[in-house]
Amino acid sequence: MSDFLSYMIDQGHGLPHSPLKALVAPRPIGWISTRSTTGVLNLAPYSFFNMICDSPPLIAFSSGGRKDSLSNAQATGEFVWNLVTRPLAEKMNMTSAAVGSDVDEFDLAGLTPIPGIAIGTPRVAESPAALECRVTQILRLTALDGSEADQWLTIGQVLAVHIRDDLITEGIVDTGAAEPIMRAGYAADYAAIDPGSMFKMRRPDVGQG
Repeated sequence: MSDFLSYMIDQGHGLPHSPLKALVAPRPIGWISTRSTTGVLNLAPYSFFNMICDSPPLIAFSSGGRKDSLSNAQATGEFVWNLVTRPLAEKMNMTSAAVGSDVDEFDLAGLTPIPGIAIGTPRVAESPAALECRVTQILRLTALDGSEADQWLTIGQVLAVHIRDDLITEGIVDTGAAEPIMRAGYAADYAAIDPGSMFKMRRPDVGQG
């Protein structure tokens, strides 16, 4: 039987870095575009992101500190999620830079904003998929003892969907063809999905859908 590193969170792990992010991985990237009340565009990636409900369709991203994406989404009540793919990885990384709230990350990364059809916030034209959302809740996260963390969870309901035509084959979205990338551990670690990494396994009680 293999040995395990087992530890209590409050006693520490003795490793150079916390292993939690490497264990709960890969994680989808929330590449979130927002617009300030004065019209300044913002675009930033969030590694704590996912779809959390299908009916209604809800997605959520968690912000450490009150960053521009959170402030803008709270003020305007809307945001867009943009799919990050391998060809867009370096541009996504550029939008993670800590810059002033007056800086437009679309311009910074050489990306093109394209107007939404349901909300006033634009999506990334170069991204092959995007979800336009209206905010349903913003929750400040708390610990077991009730203390408030410097973390806010923004939840949005998807109102409009954009999918590039070449990613749809016989009515099915080809996830592998999109080459999405994900956070996969520590600060510089990412993973990518391609057609060769896909496989199928159906639940015993679920059909073809």
